[in-house]
Amino acid sequence: MSKRNTLQLAHISVRGIVQGVGFRPFVYGLATKHNLTGWVYNTSEDVKIEVEGEAEAIEQFKAELQTEIPPLAHIEDIAVTYLPAAGYKSFEIRPSIAEEDE
Repeated sequence: MSKRNTLQLAHISVRGIVQGVGFRPFVYGLATKHNLTGWVYNTSEDVKIEVEGEAEAIEQFKAELQTEIPPLAHIEDIAVTYLPAAGYKSFEIRPSIAEEDE
């Protein structure tokens, strides 16, 4: 069986106590550890993450996202959507975005 280098992109929404607890730097470190590219930022509702890379690396990232969180963080819900690869070159922490309630 040959190993395929198929890139995947996972869009992840994390809800809970994930702001003001070092969660974005934690996500950055986890993504770079697994050679994933993409971004992370806070909204008023959640933390949004996109990670792109090997499927196995994304699965490890998702597992560690829940098991190695910062001490003050608490995850209530994680939603994952898979999208076509976007071709990110690096991983970055983006500025927070306030989402307006309608």
